[in-house]
Amino acid sequence: MHIDFPFIFTNLLLGVGLAMDAFSVSLANGLGEPGMRRRRMVLIAGIFAFFQAAMPMIGWFFVHTAVTYFEAFSPFIPWISLALLGFIGGKMLLEGIHNMRSGNEEACELRRVSLGALLLQGIATSIDALSVGFTIAEYNVWHALVAVSLIAAVTFAICFAGIFIGKKFGAGLSCKATILGGSILVVIGLVIFIRGLLGI
Repeated sequence: MHIDFPFIFTNLLLGVGLAMDAFSVSLANGLGEPGMRRRRMVLIAGIFAFFQAAMPMIGWFFVHTAVTYFEAFSPFIPWISLALLGFIGGKMLLEGIHNMRSGNEEACELRRVSLGALLLQGIATSIDALSVGFTIAEYNVWHALVAVSLIAAVTFAICFAGIFIGKKFGAGLSCKATILGGSILVVIGLVIFIRGLLGI
């Protein structure tokens, strides 16, 4: 197998498809933190890119070594995504509502997603990409690494754009932006869950 245009184009498209959930969550993060600096934007986009690359590679590894264990784990993926995004988004949503009702708008403007929460978001939005290990199972290790690198590059660009857009719309919205961001996370968790149950 050669690394040619069809190979690159296919994996770039795969990256776009996989990055959509991460884009929505990045948008929510930008909405919740309109004063975010560029270095932090790069960090957040980098976290999503890392997990979107790591999960298919882990899936590829399991397909080649322990496919039985991977198949046994697959049914739990939608539940894990729902739990993680539901928890983070629900917390954000409740904090936004509480601060808005108490008139504490500054608390919303100062809101900053912790590194731990960002890692959980990265896992939650990429865990369904484990199944991509089956898609790239025919690749040797070199081709698999190139494929996940392309996926990571696309994810980084899309998530960075999502944060940037979220920041633009979030500026001046304070608690409303936090509530909207939390709602987006909960909805994305539900979408991943329903999609996983229906096998879409």
